[in-house]
Amino acid sequence: MADVSATRLAELAAYCRMDKLSPDDELLLTQAYLSAAAYMDAAGVSEPADSGRKAAYDLCVNYLVSDAMDRRSREVSGTFAENRSFRLLLNQLKQSEPVPDSGTGG
Repeated sequence: MADVSATRLAELAAYCRMDKLSPDDELLLTQAYLSAAAYMDAAGVSEPADSGRKAAYDLCVNYLVSDAMDRRSREVSGTFAENRSFRLLLNQLKQSEPVPDSGTGG
């Protein structure tokens, strides 16, 4: 499994409002983070280098991790609605994703 920095794990724990992390919690957060990053990549959003897009990217990943942590139980009750702010931010990142130089330009 890929390494996630201690700083990033601490940020995720704070976002998820988890005070003390057990080794199991760290493993679960790491898995949720890697899954969220893979989701973003599959959605067409790569991890950006510039700070503005990076902040938006991190917020989307944080949301996905928090959502995964909240839905850990097998039982789902009640109505779940998608987070509109997340969807708008993800769409903005997708629409502003730099286009790779594929050699098709003139």
